[in-house]
Amino acid sequence: MFDHRIHNFNAGPAAIPLPVLKKAQEEFLNFKGTGMSVMEMSHRSKEFEAVLARALDGVKNVMGVPDDYSIILVQGGASLQFSMVPMNLALPGKKIDLIQTGAWTQKAEKEAKKHAEVNIAATTESENFMRLPRPEEIKLTADAAYVHMCSNNTIFGTEYHWLPDTKGVPLVADMSSNICSRELDVSKYGLIFAGAQKNLGPSGVTLVIVRKDLAERADKKLPSMLQYRTYIAENSLYNTPPTFGIYMLALTMEHIQETGGLKATEARNVAKANTLYEAIDGSKGFYRCPVNKADRSRMNVNYRIYKGDTANEDLEKQFVKEAEAAGLAGLKGHRSVGGLRASIYNAVGQDSINALVAFMNDFARKNG
Repeated sequence: MFDHRIHNFNAGPAAIPLPVLKKAQEEFLNFKGTGMSVMEMSHRSKEFEAVLARALDGVKNVMGVPDDYSIILVQGGASLQFSMVPMNLALPGKKIDLIQTGAWTQKAEKEAKKHAEVNIAATTESENFMRLPRPEEIKLTADAAYVHMCSNNTIFGTEYHWLPDTKGVPLVADMSSNICSRELDVSKYGLIFAGAQKNLGPSGVTLVIVRKDLAERADKKLPSMLQYRTYIAENSLYNTPPTFGIYMLALTMEHIQETGGLKATEARNVAKANTLYEAIDGSKGFYRCPVNKADRSRMNVNYRIYKGDTANEDLEKQFVKEAEAAGLAGLKGHRSVGGLRASIYNAVGQDSINALVAFMNDFARKNG
């Protein structure tokens, strides 16, 4: 039944661990003897509340979330968080600092400006976001309401391997594309948010981890559905949640724990990224990664095919077409940057990386 699985490099929705899919398949029609699917049961039932507890406890245990933080599950994707964060965390008369590193921080800036003055603390837009700002380039406001950053840039293929020093100002991180891919200290952040569809499960669920005191900043006149405190008070059950997505999140957290936690996950991700980048850098210029080496993402690997000193779009189109025929899906780069992109999230195994590298080497031999 699983003989025809392809190598999935899609940027999101993305690969889900096969053991998670198999477990969901086993329980799909009859969840734990209830005679119904998780998708059919009431979100107020004791059976689903147990599923929700598994998901929330799984996040807490896997990520080491401190007790003074709340873990909530909302809808609307990370894009809704571009509005919810300033609605809840902005303070009268104070600026929001934002580190501009690509499309997702640009969208966050647009929404934040509707609620407060935004200070662009640093930007690399003039370099097409092919590197991150250096620490000395970031000019923060001393009394900002918070600092917004995107920890990994899916489109441009950059990732922070360090954190800006915000001098005690709460740090908000959009972690949609590298959540749970590495160890981290949650206490260094005021708020973390992430869409589920890259490392946590299927689309439809958004994870928010917020320091409890920050959740109390919001004006109580803000619509209930847009207040973090509403979800905290109601344990993410204020309205009907995406029950199946939460169930899949629970299974994914359990899978991470069963396979060694974030330390082992990070080690696998480092090995995968190193294998792919070494193939690119070792291709004698046929493949080239435009991203500053120190800022390269472990999750989204961008590269181009060159003939001489020029990127060759015809060869890139041929590469994508032949790769799909060979069972390697999702390798076309984002339309705003072109080229090729391999998204190698947690569920993409080393076997898929090896298959991609073998294909790349063969393609280069035939077309170089």
